[in-house]
Amino acid sequence: MQNDFKIERLDNQFCEEIIGLILPIQQIEFNVDIDLAAQPDLLDIEKAYNGSGGAFWGAKLNGELVGTIALIAVPEHHSGAIRKMFVKKEFRGKDLGIAQALLKTLLAYCKNNSLNEVYLGTKDILQAACRFYERNGFKPIAMEDLPAYFPRMAVDNVFYSLDLKSI
Repeated sequence: MQNDFKIERLDNQFCEEIIGLILPIQQIEFNVDIDLAAQPDLLDIEKAYNGSGGAFWGAKLNGELVGTIALIAVPEHHSGAIRKMFVKKEFRGKDLGIAQALLKTLLAYCKNNSLNEVYLGTKDILQAACRFYERNGFKPIAMEDLPAYFPRMAVDNVFYSLDLKSI
């Protein structure tokens, strides 16, 4: 398998591809009880992500969308929320480095846009994701310690923060 993937910003013309990547991972692979109706951001990523000053990125390999990551920016608090970090199962791992490249892209964007802290939520059953975040310097944070502006997903039960001034 060739690992010449490209990270690019995505807009609304990619909504169908994004949904086709994310929903099966959530629903089939990890049995997360969530549907498209609970994620209206996926139907208008330009408004949900770009509209906040954030962005939505995809990793493409041979033209196929194989991974995503998104940022909801909260510039008035110099922070943001990481959302929609997904990589197709067959493209995960250190060999290709897709998840790492997606995260690196998002963090560089944060620094370039004067965001000093990022938060994210995930599920405890996603142990590999939790380890990935912790390896990248994210610290667990109690739900009650999240900022009031953090856009919490109902299915999330584990939360992390990363102080970008420390990296």
